[in-house]
Amino acid sequence: MIHTLFETPSAYRPSDAETAAPVPPVQAVLFDFSNTVFRMIDLETWLRRVGAACGRLALLDEPGAVAGISDQLRAAFRLPAVVALQDGRDLSRAQHRRAMRGWWERVDFLRGAEEAAYRELTAPDAWVPYPDTEPVLRALRERGLRVGIVSDFAWDLRTHLAHHGLDALIDTCVISYEQGREKPDPQLFLKACADLGADPRATLMVGDNPVRDGGATACGLRTYILPAEHRTGERGLADVLRLAP
Repeated sequence: MIHTLFETPSAYRPSDAETAAPVPPVQAVLFDFSNTVFRMIDLETWLRRVGAACGRLALLDEPGAVAGISDQLRAAFRLPAVVALQDGRDLSRAQHRRAMRGWWERVDFLRGAEEAAYRELTAPDAWVPYPDTEPVLRALRERGLRVGIVSDFAWDLRTHLAHHGLDALIDTCVISYEQGREKPDPQLFLKACADLGADPRATLMVGDNPVRDGGATACGLRTYILPAEHRTGERGLADVLRLAP
């Protein structure tokens, strides 16, 4: 049988009846958090908050200062020692802090200001929703669909939802640091479905990473992957409403 020779490894084992029946309509939607429904504030705003907290604000007014820091951040992030620190960083807040400190200490402006930088990274208003996040979440709820978030995140992202008044639109949050697992581990997606009382086959996962978020297909979910670009305007979430009518 040709299909068994080329079968994709999967935790999903539908019954013969399920594979013969029509695909069920979407009843629940899961979203990734970072770069899908929320984004971090822009780099200059974050740096100015860090500078204000540690008495370095004047340094940012020098010509080309922000661009220079941006270049240093990118270069430092490519160093093998820094790359190694990122592995599994979202499994706990402690691991994430070590990963960020190991990166930032190689950047002149941030060296010695790592604690302030971390506070400003995790502040409730340091992450903001895209312009189309709230309208799409509200539209899904108005259609009677259940909504959840499945995210690789190292602290409680609910603080950001609450700060922007969106927490009431989310029925469950499954976060890597609370579960000790990172995507594409199928247990994260399955827990979210269980929390929502939703059949995985009737659930849609929306994200921006084809490997991590696309892993939802291994346990029966449909998946919609957004372009992996750092948007500041609308994220393109309205397309989700076509997939979950």
